[in-house]
Amino acid sequence: MPEPEIPVSFLGDYASILGEVSATGRRLTREELETQRALGREAAEAGHQLRALVGLYLAETRTAWPSGTKPAATDSVLAAVEQTVDAFAEGFERAQRLTVRREEAARREFIDDLLYGRSDLGRLAERATRFGLRLSRAHAVAVAAGPEAYTETDTVPRSVEAALLARFGGRKILLTTKDGRLVCIAPGSQPDVLRYFAKQAHAATDGGQVAVGRPHQGPGGVVHSYDEALDALDLARRMGLDDPVLYAADLLVYPVLTRDRQAMADLVRSELGPLRDARGGAEPLLKTLAVYFDAGCVAAETARRLALSVRALTYRLERIRQLTGSDPSDPMHRYTLQTAVIGARLLDWPAKEL
Repeated sequence: MPEPEIPVSFLGDYASILGEVSATGRRLTREELETQRALGREAAEAGHQLRALVGLYLAETRTAWPSGTKPAATDSVLAAVEQTVDAFAEGFERAQRLTVRREEAARREFIDDLLYGRSDLGRLAERATRFGLRLSRAHAVAVAAGPEAYTETDTVPRSVEAALLARFGGRKILLTTKDGRLVCIAPGSQPDVLRYFAKQAHAATDGGQVAVGRPHQGPGGVVHSYDEALDALDLARRMGLDDPVLYAADLLVYPVLTRDRQAMADLVRSELGPLRDARGGAEPLLKTLAVYFDAGCVAAETARRLALSVRALTYRLERIRQLTGSDPSDPMHRYTLQTAVIGARLLDWPAKEL
């Protein structure tokens, strides 16, 4: 798109100032400098480029250079040119910085409203088009948590954003930070975007964990997907899941298991409560059960993961059977025990009383 023609009104009284300076050698007054700053602000708000504006001043300098200027006055005229352009550029840059701050504030307000669902959904959808999102369609959200809290100006978010833009420059993607985490919002029909975000964020955060919510339709769908991603990260923390990328769709069983919290607490107390009577308390035997089930109930692999001999592991499993009355190796008992172990992780038992 061609640069719009710049009105000569942005020159102000530049020509007459040069004439007076050539005759008197004076410097620009405070009022003249402030006028130039105001002209710079107006030019920035009108959408003109500073480079073109400086070119306009230089062209006017050649045209309006006072005839018969004595060599002694040349330095004064050049100083006036420098003062004028400097004041004009100062006003221009101030206006640009103010515009940037306003844009940043508007973007942050939109992101807060979008992720918390605090705004009218219709109005939110209208505002979203300004930031490249069409909320009438399905969107999914990925959240990356690293070893430290991040803001949008930090190196990590900027490097991830650069990688995404380099690969998906034409896609409708919104990358931001929220509560110290990296957040990526992308159309639900483009799972490759969030997979690539997860890969880049995991590397940039030095091994941080990424959770991806399911795609959901409409403005409220973004909030739903964001909440799913946050819940997945919280679940990973409580369950000790160390997968670099977690998909909410793969973890739906856990919310189901804890939907009736009281029933789950009763199961944990009934099945695992007797482990408290073991030497060293319930925690070592609870960990043994968790690793045993994670290893597919293979004794040799479980022993390796726990750094035990198979004989020592066999002793622990037998002790669990004696205390609970349930045999971890018996398929009839295994499901109940494994469900109770998952419940203990979710409810943070035995650290917390149920």
